[in-house]
Parts: sequence; C-alpha cells; structure tokens
Amino acid sequence: MKKVRPANPPRRLLPAVPALLGVALLFGALTGCNRHRDQLFLGYVEGDYLYIGAPLAGRVESLAVEKGAQVTAGAPLFVLERSAEQAALAETSQRLAQARARLDDLRKGQRPSELAAVSARLAQARSAAELTASDLARTEQLHRAGVLADDSFDRARLTHTRNQQAVTELEAQLATAQLGARSDALAAAEADVAAAEAAETRARWSVDQKQVAAPAAALVFDVLFRPGEFVPAGQPVVSLLPPANLKVRFYVPEGEIAALKLGQTIRIAISGGAQPLEAQVSFISPQAEFTPPVIYSRENRTKLVFLVEARVAPAIAATLHPGQPVEVTTFR
Repeated sequence: MKKVRPANPPRRLLPAVPALLGVALLFGALTGCNRHRDQLFLGYVEGDYLYIGAPLAGRVESLAVEKGAQVTAGAPLFVLERSAEQAALAETSQRLAQARARLDDLRKGQRPSELAAVSARLAQARSAAELTASDLARTEQLHRAGVLADDSFDRARLTHTRNQQAVTELEAQLATAQLGARSDALAAAEADVAAAEAAETRARWSVDQKQVAAPAAALVFDVLFRPGEFVPAGQPVVSLLPPANLKVRFYVPEGEIAALKLGQTIRIAISGGAQPLEAQVSFISPQAEFTPPVIYSRENRTKLVFLVEARVAPAIAATLHPGQPVEVTTFR
C-alpha cells in the first residue's frame, strides 16, 4: 500500500527561534548603544567684541593701553582733547555760583545797616508818640475845664495820631525789610539756580566723556586710533574682548537638534588641551541653514543644520582664543 504524505508536514524550525531572538537582542543592544552614544560636532571659538569710543569728537590726547594687554574694570583706556569742554565747565560753574549768591541775597532781605536805620527811625517815632500822648492827656484835661480852646485840643490830638501812624508805618517797613524778596522773585531766582545746575551737569558730562575707562575686565583686542589722530563722534578707539563674551559655535544636523536643550551641559575638546571643558548651551537657532545650499529632498536632509552656541565659565574662557577649533560632544 502506498504511503500518503500529509499535506502540511510539521516544520522543524523551533530550535532556531532562540538563536534568532539572541541576534535580535544583540542588534537592538548595539543599535541602542549607538543611539545613546555621545555625538561629536566640530566648531570654533567666537567672541562678542566691545567697541569702545566716545560720543563726542576729538583728537586722541593720550592712550593708556596697547594691543594684547589685559585691563581691569575701570582702568583708563584713552583721553581725547577736552580743553574746550573744560572751559565750558568753568564758565557754567561760575554762572551757578552767581545764581546761588543772588538767591541767597534775596532770601536775606536788606543789609544789616539798612535794618539798623529803619529800627532807629522807628525808635524816634515811638518817642515822639509817647511825647504827644502826654501832651494830649494834659490838653484834654484843660479842654474839659474850659481853659483851652477847641482848636488847641484838636491840634494836639491830630499830632498824636500822626505820630502813632508813623510808628505803625516804620514797624511795617522793618518787618518787610526782614522778610526778604517777594515769593515771585524768589521763585525766579530758584529757577535760575536750577538752570545753572543743569548747564553745569551737561558741561561736566562732556568733560567726563572725553576720558574713557574699561567697562569690564577684558583683553585689548585692537587699538584703532593713536595719539594725535582725530576721532569722529561715536567712532571706536579700542576694541575689548571680555572673557564672558567668548562662546563656542557649532552646527548640529537636523536629525540631532531635537536632543539639545537650552542650559544643557556639553563637553568641549580643544586641540592641545589637557582635559575636555564643560559648557552650557545658551542659544539654539530657530532657523535652519543649508551648507551648501541645496533643495529639500529625502536624500540631502543631512545637510540641513542649526547653529548652536554655548558659553563656558569666565575663568575657563580666559584661556580660549577666537577662531580656535574645538570638538563638541553632547551629553545624553
């Protein structure tokens, strides 16, 4: 009898399953390690320079620094010719002193000798009033007794009234002389003082702007003008490079930019450096760039890159130099 083979014979593939799983796990482990491996990017050191100039024009009178020198914050850099500004400052200072003296004089009132003269006249008027008061009392008694005529009594009464009015007038003059000038005159004098103070402040500012100091500790990267040369207003005379203004710039492909975050720590390797340095990502460009420019396609997306900047500590940045090539490794 002929044997019939089953239509679906059992397959002997089960012993190979563990081997395939092992290969798959090994591949996954290798790809996973490769995926979490630190990425290496090439970059360079860049600096944000401070261009120091004066807002006023002038000839360079003296230069206190040289190219390549290190300066501290507040150290003098250069001085422009300022004789005209100093003369203007002296003039405004004298005008301010004049305005203040005028204001003080108005507040004091009249001079002591003038006050003494008014006081003397007031004393004389009071004496005369006392004398006519006594005469009026005697005259009134005689008038009541019918001994003195009416006109004599009226003359004595009016004389005493006049002397009393003279006393009142001199008292008012003395009070006015002690008060000083009127409020309107004082307000005008105070306004003159304020205007003179503002003019002096402006003149002093002009003098100060001709002597320029370093805003921060920095390297004197370049000197653009020398003593004797004329500098236009706003034109930089010295360029500075503070350590805090040094940064690392590198480009990250489009496929890796999502792994970078602001503030993330990266590692920088410098040619000839003993140990890698650490830096923090401070800027990630929101706009992609092509290097070189190509069209969008699935094949050339790797040429789409983003600019990234990172900063290091100022103490470490002082050892770096603009244009120095670096290798950047990101931390995962």
